[in-house]
Amino acid sequence: MSKRVLNVGQCAFDQAGISRFLSQQFDVVVESADQLDDALTSLRNGHFDLVLVNRQLDSDASDGLAVIEAIKSDASISSVPVMLVSNYADAHERAANVGAEFGFGKAEYGDEAVTQRLAKFLA
Repeated sequence: MSKRVLNVGQCAFDQAGISRFLSQQFDVVVESADQLDDALTSLRNGHFDLVLVNRQLDSDASDGLAVIEAIKSDASISSVPVMLVSNYADAHERAANVGAEFGFGKAEYGDEAVTQRLAKFLA
């Protein structure tokens, strides 16, 4: 059975790139959400094995960290693993401080360490 990933805040190009990367490595279905409200609705209405959140949401330039904080502060969905998608190490540290798993950057597609990190949730 396919794992489900919610990919939050990516532009169409990055959504396609992340979906392609994940699909090449794992049996996954990737769904997208543009903003915080969309993400929360999706999470509350269905099971996801992993949530990926862009550092800065494409639709309104809001901070992806706020999405992670909202997910982790909602008891009904806080157990869903979340990863930040960012090329900035300091952003990953901030995300981890609010409960996210260590994520990856868009420049790291195909990196073996990233694949292993994702396998924890998607294999």
